[in-house]
Amino acid sequence: MTKKFKILPLVLLVSGAVNAATDHPWYAGARVGGTNYDNFDKALDGAESNFDRDDWGGGVFIGFQQNDWFSVEGGYTYLGQADVKNGSGGVEVQGVDFVGKFTWAASPVVDLYGKLGGFIFDVDNSVLDKDDKGVAATAGIGAEYYFNDSLSTRLEYQYYHQLGDTAPGETDIHFYGVSLVYHWGAAAPVPVIEPEPMSEPEPMPEPTPTVTKVPAISVNLPFAFDSKSISPEDIALMKPIATRLTEYPDSKLYVVGHTDARGTDAYNLKLSEERAAAVAQYLKGHFGLTQDRIVVMGKGESEPIAPNDTAAGQAKNRRVEVYTPGFELRN
Repeated sequence: MTKKFKILPLVLLVSGAVNAATDHPWYAGARVGGTNYDNFDKALDGAESNFDRDDWGGGVFIGFQQNDWFSVEGGYTYLGQADVKNGSGGVEVQGVDFVGKFTWAASPVVDLYGKLGGFIFDVDNSVLDKDDKGVAATAGIGAEYYFNDSLSTRLEYQYYHQLGDTAPGETDIHFYGVSLVYHWGAAAPVPVIEPEPMSEPEPMPEPTPTVTKVPAISVNLPFAFDSKSISPEDIALMKPIATRLTEYPDSKLYVVGHTDARGTDAYNLKLSEERAAAVAQYLKGHFGLTQDRIVVMGKGESEPIAPNDTAAGQAKNRRVEVYTPGFELRN
């Protein structure tokens, strides 16, 4: 296979991958790097020294993020060719990856991950004029750095185990390279609105039998570290407030996000605003609230309710305060 035909499927798949999905949370990327053919076996056993076993490789992939720590990926990978040193031809491998990706957030902008899955391979042995197709195991590790919410880069290593069969021979292949990944599909955030200054309440007149006081309702929603996801437990906690907003169309909703003290002030302020916006977006979408009834703000780490020097205190400070002020109904 000539070099231009090696590149052709790569270009076609890139153009298809970046337009293949529109819903959150999808991502697509391309990778390029080096390959090394190792551990020849069966028909190729003992022939390592006859081959130039280093080449280039690359591919494209598309993935879907299931949750904070797991995603699935699939894509095309070209693993280069081990050329015969004193002759023509060689062993060339390409195929399709299907892997699970397991992620650990090392910092707000860096993820460490591992991959495990299968590789549907196509081995072209032009030395023996034989081809082989099949499935092999693959695994890898890497680190991913996020420039922003839409763009990241990866540095990774991936191992492919015993590609080929007895007639054309088998080989392990090591891939090491870099990737550029584009993420898209996030829902439009609820705009953060600065609350109007609250004036001192004027003294209320003595209640009369025709006045009904409706008390304020408030709840604190806990959040996991560096998370802005709403859990089913959070939704259950918000039911009384949702009922209030439905029963009284003139009532207002205040959503205030907070974080613990880990991370920079700027990052924590942004995270607190995103937490508050996520809660407001849910209530707005599920109960038909108009935007003028919602006040959303983030306070970052500036208003802790517990010490930040213990894990228990940090957990209390990672919260979103949701409340509707009390008011009076005159009959």
